[in-house]
Amino acid sequence: MALVTLEDVKRDPEVEAFVRQGNEHLGALGYTEHGHRHLGLVASISHNVLARLGYPERLAELASIAGYLHDIGNVISRQNHGQAGALLSYNILRRLGMDAGEMALVLGAIGNHEEEYGQAVNPVAAALILADKSDVHRSRVRNRELATFDLHDRVNYAVEHSFLRVDEKHKTITLELEIDLEISKPAEYFEIFLTRMMMCRRAAAFLSCQFGLVINQTRLL
Repeated sequence: MALVTLEDVKRDPEVEAFVRQGNEHLGALGYTEHGHRHLGLVASISHNVLARLGYPERLAELASIAGYLHDIGNVISRQNHGQAGALLSYNILRRLGMDAGEMALVLGAIGNHEEEYGQAVNPVAAALILADKSDVHRSRVRNRELATFDLHDRVNYAVEHSFLRVDEKHKTITLELEIDLEISKPAEYFEIFLTRMMMCRRAAAFLSCQFGLVINQTRLL
């Protein structure tokens, strides 16, 4: 069995094709960006969450792999894309030679990241949930016509800065956002992202941490 790395996954032509086409499919449906920017950031944050909390480096690497692969199921369909992505990832990781035990952690994470049914079933899954749901930012909005924004576009576009702060000493994981209040209000953020924030609270609790939300330097959770 090979020690598969994030770089191995990024270089794989099949992964590249699925990432590119899946993002195009979501663009056609009017969704925010789910391509290389989002996947690279989620991979990095997933790794950072476990590394900062003192988990083994290999587990943090697996979290980054799950982070990079978590949305490839969009190449099939947006609906149940987590489960589809887990099945696609199984074939890819098996071909690359990943150990079955490591694959089990990654596949469980990918299959459990969707809001509708996702759960933090292992540390990799918890890190992925926190990383994925914290990526709300202006750069993800494809539509640049402010007058035509729906609520989801407006809330994302209003976020000028986002950072997931992991404090190992105090066992806290805090999403810090800077929002342009001329574009969207915090109440609108909660209107569309409350389910995500509750999911993040459960994921942080799985990692024995408390989850917090700070918007414009005001603590809301």
